[in-house]
Amino acid sequence: MPGFLKGSIGVHLLAAGAAAAMPQYAGWAVAAVAANHAVLTLAGLLPRSSLLGPNMTRLGDASGDAGRICLTIDDGPDPQVTPAVLDLLESEGMRASFFCIGERAARHATLTREILARGHDVQNHSFVHRHNFSLLGPRGLAAEISRGQHALFDVTGRWPRYFRAPAGLRNPFLDRVLHRQGLQLVSWTRRGFDTRESDPQTVLQRLTRNLAGGDILLLHDGHSARSPDGRAVIIDVLPGLARAARLTGLHWTSLSDELALQRDPHAAAAASPATAELA
Repeated sequence: MPGFLKGSIGVHLLAAGAAAAMPQYAGWAVAAVAANHAVLTLAGLLPRSSLLGPNMTRLGDASGDAGRICLTIDDGPDPQVTPAVLDLLESEGMRASFFCIGERAARHATLTREILARGHDVQNHSFVHRHNFSLLGPRGLAAEISRGQHALFDVTGRWPRYFRAPAGLRNPFLDRVLHRQGLQLVSWTRRGFDTRESDPQTVLQRLTRNLAGGDILLLHDGHSARSPDGRAVIIDVLPGLARAARLTGLHWTSLSDELALQRDPHAAAAASPATAELA
């Protein structure tokens, strides 16, 4: 259990004990508990926070030192957008990790398998991308995440190793649920807000400002905003993003390669980008 959550339990126990032993201070005890809940809520609303448990916001030091960066693509697959994204990634020599919604992956199984066949990852972004995901209790979280895991395994034959919460929002129950399902929470270093920003140049600037080795970037193939010409913003952003990486000497990797690097640095360094797979 994360230290912050242990501390929160301690606050509750101390407040209860103080209120029972010294009723005159019950108001202070209630205030302390309320303040603790406010901090817990704020931590869940900050996608990059690690107060509620381990949260991968950057690649490991070895990847950072080697100038590797990871592009993550959320909310797909989308048959109107993902095929063009895959073509662009191939033409630009980029690799990506797709955080897929389980229900969509099952509905577009052939497209999901093509993501893998083109050398990319498929990871868990929940089963239906519920807007109230962060309000679920332990059983609700476990059911939603497990359904996503099984849907993705049924389509790809591989168990995802990483999970991203819908909109990055979560609650104190999530860490234990992920641990039990063998998943690691991933957020991002920087994102383009491309679900609501329709100007590709603005999105690109957000992603490339101070771009550095070890960064995890976030774009969307599903739920993408449309640029003025009606195309998904990611389509117009990818060429510029690839160019920025080349100019700064950065190289694309995937989360599966990062996992392999953590387990065996020599094996990961020798792995072919086209054949690296989840262990």
